[in-house]
Amino acid sequence: MQIEILYCGVCHSDLHQVRNEWKDVMPTVYPVVPGHEIVGRVVKVGSAVKKFKEGDIAAVGCLVDSCRTCASCRAGQEQYCETGFTLTYNAEDKILGGVTYGGYSQSIVVDEAFVLRVPKGLDPAGAAPLLCAGITTYSPLRHWKVGKGQKVGIVGLGGLGHMGLKFAHAFGAHVVLFTTSPNKTADAKRLGADEVVIYQKTKPRC
Repeated sequence: MQIEILYCGVCHSDLHQVRNEWKDVMPTVYPVVPGHEIVGRVVKVGSAVKKFKEGDIAAVGCLVDSCRTCASCRAGQEQYCETGFTLTYNAEDKILGGVTYGGYSQSIVVDEAFVLRVPKGLDPAGAAPLLCAGITTYSPLRHWKVGKGQKVGIVGLGGLGHMGLKFAHAFGAHVVLFTTSPNKTADAKRLGADEVVIYQKTKPRC
C-alpha cells in the first residue's frame, strides 16, 4: 500500500544516523532519508490489502518488514526477528534492492502487516511521535503492569520523558519527575506529575 506522508516526527536516532554516529554497528549509507514516526493518508492499495482502503489515515514505525516465519515473528514480536528485520530507513531493501528510505519524504510503500490505523479523532500530527517515543515508554509501563497504587519515576522532561509521564499518569500511578531544569516544573505538573524533584548533575570522580 502507498501512503502519502502528512507528518513525521523527529527522533534522536535520526540525528545519530545522519551523522553516522553508529558506524561501528549500523553504518549510514548515503544518501540517507531518515524518519520513522510516520503518519499519512493511504492513496493506493494492492489487491492483497484487506485492512486498509484509500483515504484511511495510517501510521508506520521503525520496522517495515521481517522474515515473518521465525518463532518471534509468529508471536508478533518482529523486533526480535531471528533472521533480521528491515528498518524503515538505512536498511537493506530485500525486495527492491538498495536501502530503505524513511519518512522525511512525500510517500512510502509498506506492506499492511507493518502499518497501524490512526483512529478518527486522534490528531495526526500528535500521533506521529507515538510510533517511536510513544511505544518506547508505553511498552515497559504495560509490561510491569503500572497502575494505581504504584509510584513511577521519570527522569527528564523532553521527548521520552513527556510520553512516559503522560502514560504513567493515565494509568493511575503516582508520578515523580526528576529534572535538572526548575523551569520545567509547571509543564511537568500540567502533564500529570504529582511531584517534581530538581537535582544537579555532578561530575564523576576519578
